[in-house]
Amino acid sequence: MKIYHNLSEFKKLANAIVTIGTFDGVHFGHQKIIKQLVEKAKADNGESVILTFFPHPRMIIDPENQDLKMINTINEKAEILKSLGVDHLIITPFTRDFSNQLPEDYIKNTLVDNIGTKHIIIGYDHRFGKDRSGNLAILKAAGEHFGFTVEEIMEQDIHDVAVSSTKIRQALLVGDVSLANDYLGYPFSIFGRVIKGDKIGRTIGFPTANIFVEETYKLIPGDGIYAVTVEMESEVRSPESEVLNPKPSTLNLQPYKGMAYIGQRPTINGMTRNIEVNIFDFNQEIYGQDIKMNFLKFLRHDVKFTGLEALTVQLQKDKEATLAFFNG
Repeated sequence: MKIYHNLSEFKKLANAIVTIGTFDGVHFGHQKIIKQLVEKAKADNGESVILTFFPHPRMIIDPENQDLKMINTINEKAEILKSLGVDHLIITPFTRDFSNQLPEDYIKNTLVDNIGTKHIIIGYDHRFGKDRSGNLAILKAAGEHFGFTVEEIMEQDIHDVAVSSTKIRQALLVGDVSLANDYLGYPFSIFGRVIKGDKIGRTIGFPTANIFVEETYKLIPGDGIYAVTVEMESEVRSPESEVLNPKPSTLNLQPYKGMAYIGQRPTINGMTRNIEVNIFDFNQEIYGQDIKMNFLKFLRHDVKFTGLEALTVQLQKDKEATLAFFNG
């Protein structure tokens, strides 16, 4: 899959089969649309194109609202779309100027002149252009004029898949990763860099890797303990070797089992929200390394214990519960 970070990077195609959307989560409903897209492109000897937007349009239209968080970072979304067999992904910077285009200008400039659209697959309720005034009727009329066809995904087809990005976000925010994963069709994950913490976990027999997530718009699940798998480079590097031999963009992933903690560490009166993971059967230094955590099961909510001794007892129970999950 080829990725373009601006329409200007894209070379107009002779037979582009297109769909448009934010596709946050790339959940089962999205996958149904994308499967149609890829199959149509193959049947018509064309090339499949997804036009998506970053930042999310709501972040630009309503910048005061900081509550909206994304299930996927833009890089995570791209990896999933690649796995679904899409040929081209155009990540269009979403700006107020872009949103203020008249629907007819958007169709001509973007879909026709820039992409070379010959067929477009779109949901029954798709809106575009200034004040979201563009709709399927306008798109179909333009198709007759410019020579592209429009395939509408009917309301019933969309509602038959009882899933939405909003439902997934709501499930994650209360820690229900099992439900979220059912909707997604794959494990929800967090990708971040291991940073130095205060090493309290080491003193009680549960050393943790502290994870820093650079993308502030990434949704973090509700506070608590989770069973997770951890993926990282199979060869752990020192900071010195990292300078001499920078990491490739794609990790050589090695899975480990573990339990993750999200919360403010109330037992030690923590002031910031942390993301930590205790990786089982692992004792290497991985500061500065990028890792991926896949969330599989919520174990318990975060609580304040009377001290580190009581916390240690509970963590041992948490580990046993995590191992029982993996062995079950």
